[in-house]
Amino acid sequence: MKTTVEYAVVIPTVGRPCLADCLGALAGSAGPRPVEVVVVDDRPEPRDGLPLGPPGQPRVRVLATGGRGPAAARNAGARAVGAPWVVFLDDDVQVLPDWGERLAEDLASADERTAGVQGRLTVPLPDDRRPTDWERGTAGLENAAWATADMAFRATALKEVGGFDERFPRAFREDADLALRVMDAGWTLDRGGRTTRHPVRPADRWASVRAQRGNADDVLMNRLHGRDWWTRAEAPRGRLPGHLATTALACAAVVGLAAGRPRAAAVAAALWTAATAHFAWARIAPGPRTGDEVTTMTATSVVIPAAASWHWLAGQVRHRRVRPRGGSR
Repeated sequence: MKTTVEYAVVIPTVGRPCLADCLGALAGSAGPRPVEVVVVDDRPEPRDGLPLGPPGQPRVRVLATGGRGPAAARNAGARAVGAPWVVFLDDDVQVLPDWGERLAEDLASADERTAGVQGRLTVPLPDDRRPTDWERGTAGLENAAWATADMAFRATALKEVGGFDERFPRAFREDADLALRVMDAGWTLDRGGRTTRHPVRPADRWASVRAQRGNADDVLMNRLHGRDWWTRAEAPRGRLPGHLATTALACAAVVGLAAGRPRAAAVAAALWTAATAHFAWARIAPGPRTGDEVTTMTATSVVIPAAASWHWLAGQVRHRRVRPRGGSR
């Protein structure tokens, strides 16, 4: 007779309409049911109800955290449940019909030193054209390690390491930070057999520019875990060194003009133009190359290096007093 492991589900949200689809998919999944589903409303000033879908969703409880960020929202949800396992889902995912059965197998097969079991993410992309830059970025989640879009944690392990670090204000790097602390504490993390669908959410033209705020979070990761955290967390390296170099060229061109050195300024400007064009083409080439996509890639490729550099510098100032965690290298 198979042993059923009890679990609760925690879903942080800022009220996006996709929450209803997330809850609907969870309710329709076969297999052992969660003992409780907690939706954490992290809107700073809620003015209306959450899109919880049709009435009658089983065991759905709503908590409010007032806009403190996904790390704080997940911590609040984890503290509110009493099950031995806490499964974190993002509000923009949809579990598959057999998810509950596969989750039960994942949890039952975890040994006593397994702190977490990750679900496998699948990102549907269009069949009739090449994916856009934004779609390709979302598809990268399929290879992400320890992503809390679908991640089950043992409650005792979460308590031992203190949960998510609430200094990470965005849905970025807070999962990698937790994974490293859990492994530093002697626990292991596994990849499970369950699969969760992660649709590409709508985004405006400047979403990739706003995403550069994550460079400040990378500075915090460096402070906490050392510069080798990328390897240990299985995280892909970004383009920050190139962005810093491109921004330096732009600054050199401006300084050259201000100093009355037009020839040096022209050289720096030419190199900046070449670097920016190379970056833009690297994003345009694999995409659909429609007029709108080319315009978006061109415009954002001009802005992204400066935005990335600014947020990196802001992170250096903001986190300058942060000390490495005990046990981290």
